[in-house]
Amino acid sequence: MKSVYILGNGQLGRMLRQAGEPLGIAVYPIGVDALPDQISYQQSVITAEIERWPDTPFTQMLATHPLFVNRDVFPIIADRLTQKALLDELSLPTAKWSALNDDAQWPALFQSLGDLLIIKRRVGGYDGRGQWRLGKDKAIDLPLEIYTQAIVEQAIAFEGEISLVGARNRQGQTVFYPITHNYHQEGILKASIAHPYLADRFQLQAEKRLTTIMDRLNYVGVMAMECFIVGESLLINELAPRVHNSGHWTQNGASISQFELHLRAILDMPLPKPVVSSSSLMINLIGIPLNYQWLQQPLVHLHWYDKAVRAGRKVGHLNLCHPDPNQLSQVLITLLPLLPSLSQDVIQWANRRLV
Repeated sequence: MKSVYILGNGQLGRMLRQAGEPLGIAVYPIGVDALPDQISYQQSVITAEIERWPDTPFTQMLATHPLFVNRDVFPIIADRLTQKALLDELSLPTAKWSALNDDAQWPALFQSLGDLLIIKRRVGGYDGRGQWRLGKDKAIDLPLEIYTQAIVEQAIAFEGEISLVGARNRQGQTVFYPITHNYHQEGILKASIAHPYLADRFQLQAEKRLTTIMDRLNYVGVMAMECFIVGESLLINELAPRVHNSGHWTQNGASISQFELHLRAILDMPLPKPVVSSSSLMINLIGIPLNYQWLQQPLVHLHWYDKAVRAGRKVGHLNLCHPDPNQLSQVLITLLPLLPSLSQDVIQWANRRLV
């Protein structure tokens, strides 16, 4: 079995390492500033927990490494302009959009895209950062450097947000988890819910679209696709060529977690469809200190990232899994006093989805 090096040594890299241990797979998360001559990467499979990275001696070496899985895919998806162009090429529905090149475009952009626009940096920006909302009658106050470095999207009046996490191997076999329903506030994912036994009307539609994308890119490993629900259709919002926050519930709610599934795919190991027999709720812990009182509830699984706690930062997550969604709802209510970062809006949303 080849060893696996992961570009990026954050929480996703650590969870991939944890998933490899029971399988006897040596997984080494490494930072982008590592020195190539200090790493025995030559015969190892390389994967990544991030889709964008700075130019360093190590990342320069990876640009030509034959065992860096998806090395040619990351630049396409990391840049929102080329990602959107890919969706258009595949005739997959997404919000109407345009490149932002100069400030003379605004009248035409409002005319073609609508009265409310979303501006997103082409590269970088997450959890609501690097994004702006701009109304037609509002003053345009954007950083000057944003021009040529951003795209503009039509604001979508969506009914809900979902994600689909799936995997593909080198033989083109694909497997998927049940659709996950997500709740965001200010661009930050607060909670995710997956019901395995409730037939989701969007499951097959989403699987077909994600398969189309992965096949076109000859992608290997786990990929996540975030979508807006608009009527009876899905609009693709963004792609993530890696394990994804909205798939963290699979650590405790599926027979094979998304982290193990990714390792299986990139190492040509068996790739059966994961079995999911319980409803699952994932709660992101954002900007709050570690509290072992969460574990008073036997359904609670704590995943702590060992990061410095600061406002707006994801420092861990809780997974709750049970065949009876009502049980999850009750536990959530008892946890509320211990989760100051969780608003009543999130609780109400979760209870509507669970019960």
